[in-house]
Amino acid sequence: MFQENPSTPDVTDIDPRFVFDFEAYDDLGPGQRWSTWLDVEPLSRGPEPRPDWIVTSQGAVDTDLGILKTGKEADVFLLERSDPHDPAQSVVMAAKRYRSTDHRTFHRSAAYTEGRSMKRSRDERAIKRKSTFGREVAAGEWAISEWSALNRCWSLGLPVPYPVQIDGTEILMEWIRVEGPDGTDSAPRLAQTRPEPALLASYFDQLREAMTTLVQSGLVHGDLSPYNILAAGERLVIIDLPQLVDLVGNVQGFDFLLRDCTNVCTWFQRRGLDVDPQDLFGELMAQAF
Repeated sequence: MFQENPSTPDVTDIDPRFVFDFEAYDDLGPGQRWSTWLDVEPLSRGPEPRPDWIVTSQGAVDTDLGILKTGKEADVFLLERSDPHDPAQSVVMAAKRYRSTDHRTFHRSAAYTEGRSMKRSRDERAIKRKSTFGREVAAGEWAISEWSALNRCWSLGLPVPYPVQIDGTEILMEWIRVEGPDGTDSAPRLAQTRPEPALLASYFDQLREAMTTLVQSGLVHGDLSPYNILAAGERLVIIDLPQLVDLVGNVQGFDFLLRDCTNVCTWFQRRGLDVDPQDLFGELMAQAF
């Protein structure tokens, strides 16, 4: 005959504070990793207040969705970060990854980095010698430069993607997208668009305002063109900022500003808008001092 052990506690006697639900997460598949949000330092996460779409769940999984854009220094991928047990915690971001030493060329770095200082002279010498270590340092420096530029521009209220986090040579940022007849898609580059006259004029006003904000802060994009400006419906978003230039600290700062004005105005002129790069340059110079 079975007799219950009187020393065995009744489950109803367990303090509810020590009871919790447990959900198992599946193993990761190809092209997946656990979210790196909590792996990076606080300063490696985007500025506050953060958008409500940021996923901070410890159980979130990062899934590569494919390449979005290739470049000489970096490639941009689409990456989904989502918690399989919390559908509300899900977002698709752009992941910009600076290339390995064997597949990248920082061909214009010397001109853009004029006036910048590095913390370690050893790193600076290695970059100048273009050694393997120097190329590794350069990749990290350019990633950090873009991260810093994104944070600064976002804080200035400029139309740039929200910087989510940086981890080594990978920057996660807001994916700039548009809604089309076939669903959500990446916003096209300005160079790919044919806006109507009213929208064309609005685009130019937006760029002039953004460039004014930059020069008032002593900054120049340095490589502004219709190919690194996205047209997200009626608004423009400026991308590719690792070469952000100090207008005064860089001896070519004013040359970069004039080139940005020329690149922008030339495109708008070809679309039928009556603008002049010298007039824009003079207007910006008046705002800079």
